[in-house]
Amino acid sequence: MSMEHEDIQEKATITVRVIKSFPYRTCKNLILRDLDLTTLTVGDFKARAQNDVKTLPGWKPYQNVEFDSMKLYTKAQGTKNQNLIINMDHPEWMFDDDSKTLAEMGCGHETEVSFFNKDAYEEYVKDPVNKWE
Repeated sequence: MSMEHEDIQEKATITVRVIKSFPYRTCKNLILRDLDLTTLTVGDFKARAQNDVKTLPGWKPYQNVEFDSMKLYTKAQGTKNQNLIINMDHPEWMFDDDSKTLAEMGCGHETEVSFFNKDAYEEYVKDPVNKWE
């Protein structure tokens, strides 16, 4: 691995797409910088995102949602999905193992990850109708 690639893995920026409502496409981006993807676990990443939503200014409308799941949305320079808030394809992109590092889950610098309530996601997958266009 080149030194430049190591630096990017150790000082990565990830955009977390915090999803309040799937049918209404309500989401807000949380930008997390200087992350070491080689050591940061999925569990610690979720905990940090949950803490930021609970404590940072501007997140009050999102504090009544139980955010418990993450899924890779897109990698840097990757193709965007047709769904504007979550990648409906690739069920294997779910972050199901809290002990794995973000690097092991396929994250790199400028990756986008969706953060959401799993029950709400499963309901949306059954009937992916947008109520607001």
